Formats: sequence, structure tokens, C-alpha cells
Amino acid sequence: MNKADTRPRSDEMYEAILTLKTLEECKQFFEDLCSVSELSAMEQRFGVAVRLEKGMIYNDILEETGASSATISRVNRSLRYGSGGYAVVFDRMWKREEE
Repeated sequence: MNKADTRPRSDEMYEAILTLKTLEECKQFFEDLCSVSELSAMEQRFGVAVRLEKGMIYNDILEETGASSATISRVNRSLRYGSGGYAVVFDRMWKREEE
């Protein structure tokens, strides 16, 4: 573990994200905050998580997203043993789709 991993997380950025009101504001903020490769990696991981949650198999996910098997495995581990963030988001997304 490096020094950056031992520092407590600042709530400042997360509080800023909670102020965003529209999809366009969110896109603009993340485009300013992240490099193109960082944003692409996050979008890919989220896409993998959605597909895993929907029951897709690794080979189909790899084909659709271009994610490596290591990335798919890492995301799967987060879905199963992570802090529950994906579950919160998916629950809210699925409820919104039903409305």
C-alpha cells in the first residue's frame, strides 16, 4: 500500500458530484475532472458491471465491451464483495426504468 492509500478520503469531491442536476452537467464535470482514458476506463467498468448484473457471460461481455478478462473479473469481485455501491445504483436505475 502506498501513502496515497492510507490518507482518509475527502468528502469534497463526492459532495460536489451530489450537486449535479442533469446528465449534461454530470458529463461536463467528469470530462473536466478525468482524462479521456480515465473516463473511458470508468465507463467500460460500469458497462461490464451492468452486463454482469444482467447475467451475461464473460465471453459475451468481452466481445461487447472490449474489456479484458482481468477487468471483467475485477468488476465481478466488486459486485460480489465490494461496498455495495453498484447495488444501490442498480436498484435505483431499475426502479426508474419501471416508472
